[in-house]
Amino acid sequence: MAGTDTSARAVLGGPAVILVRPQLAENIGAVARAMLNFGLTELRLVAPRDGWPNEEARAMASRADEVLEQARLFETTEAALAGLQLVIATSARRRDMAKPVLRPRAAAAALRAAAAAGEAAGLVFGAERAGLDNDDLARAHAVVEVPANPAFASLNLAQAVLLMGYEWFQAGLPETPGRAGLERAPAATAEEFEAFFARLEAALDAAGYFRPPEKRPSMLRNLRNLFVRAHLTDQEVRTLHGLLSALLLRPNPD
Repeated sequence: MAGTDTSARAVLGGPAVILVRPQLAENIGAVARAMLNFGLTELRLVAPRDGWPNEEARAMASRADEVLEQARLFETTEAALAGLQLVIATSARRRDMAKPVLRPRAAAAALRAAAAAGEAAGLVFGAERAGLDNDDLARAHAVVEVPANPAFASLNLAQAVLLMGYEWFQAGLPETPGRAGLERAPAATAEEFEAFFARLEAALDAAGYFRPPEKRPSMLRNLRNLFVRAHLTDQEVRTLHGLLSALLLRPNPD
């Protein structure tokens, strides 16, 4: 639909949009256009298949060049989530993970509440063909599931970003409730959590926890989900570091 007013004041900011291993540069351009429609300007790209930068993306962006020019490139999902305190992933399929499953409107309300609390947030979208894998989903605090025709529920990448951008924008008009009305300390950033989890993983490896070895990946995912689901504050992560230190420094009994 037409309707751009170049004299109007731009609405900018919002949660970061993270595209994990996008396949087509044209889809990245379409995502940039969808983002700017609803004031989302921070785009993070994880290992795009066709490389970056890419002129084919610009051709599809329809003047959303500022989003593409400021896009940041990362090699891994973990690196792309740095600095974020609330991570919401999108998935069309139910997984065997105990995570909150939100409708788009509820997810937008949570993102708005995080923004009001001064917390950095991000929306994670998977590759066009297969979406997010289990390891990527394990890093999210919640998953968004879009109610759609069960016989034809798949959205393309730009449609999914457009839908979430719309809900984000609408949730800011005129005001939204706080996150369940609860007061809480600032959430831990993704890198603060990853530093703790890496230390925990090393300690468990040293203790021989992961048995049998072939179950190690699924055991790690289950542990990660346990802690991510708690949506730890920065103080809670520091407390867990202290617990680890106390356990690791404890003298062995004779």
